[in-house]
Amino acid sequence: MAKAYEQIADDLREAIRAGELSPGDKLPTEAELSEKSRKTLPTVRQALSLLQAEGLIEKRHGRGSFVRKPRKRVTRSNERHQWEKSRALIPDEERARTGATEHDTGLEMDDLLFHAYYREVEASGDLAAVFGLPEGAPLIQRNYRTRYRQEDAPFNLVTSYLVRDHVAGNPELLDDANEPWPGGTMHQLRTVGIEIDRIEEHVTARPPTAEEAEELRLLPGTSVLLVRKVSRDVADRAVEVSDLVLPGDRTEIIFTTQLERW
Repeated sequence: MAKAYEQIADDLREAIRAGELSPGDKLPTEAELSEKSRKTLPTVRQALSLLQAEGLIEKRHGRGSFVRKPRKRVTRSNERHQWEKSRALIPDEERARTGATEHDTGLEMDDLLFHAYYREVEASGDLAAVFGLPEGAPLIQRNYRTRYRQEDAPFNLVTSYLVRDHVAGNPELLDDANEPWPGGTMHQLRTVGIEIDRIEEHVTARPPTAEEAEELRLLPGTSVLLVRKVSRDVADRAVEVSDLVLPGDRTEIIFTTQLERW
């Protein structure tokens, strides 16, 4: 038999799913819910806490509880890499019309807010091993955050590394003021004669750190997906490493593998 707070939560949950309460709608006050259900305020608060943990509602300080608007979903397919490589060859004007985030979300450029920050760092043991460089070799660390204008959290947290010696021939690749770069990393590397041959992606999952949970606005209990993307050129060198932290509640990763016919 359902507990009292579970029954209150069930009724509100059904109203949300049936469309009687729409995203952004304010829920009745705790006092109104208490009167309607004939249950105590602590019981009502327990029900609201349950719905908040499920991501169905959000509490706004001093304003009450509201039906939570679903976050924009991001679908990442491994086929996106060929799309990016092909796009690096098209004219500048055409490349500037769209980017990888628009490709993954279906949004337009005007829907997005973008931020990039570069700095030079020394290769840690981990990164040095991937790049095949001595520990301490100079790298360009690039941090990217892109979010939907209607939301308060980025789609993901991206930290990308380039070998400084690989890209120093084009000073524009050392300056974050040139971001967002039409065509992204594939085109950036093309400007210094580097062609990507293949991309390796290693996917794991774990609970978020406190900082990740805050920046991504994650609900309690939500895990993050970690993707380490290693781009190798036609000479089999690792030329870029990207570490992505993806929110597990609004990211779908699709792997499509074309098989040869018998």
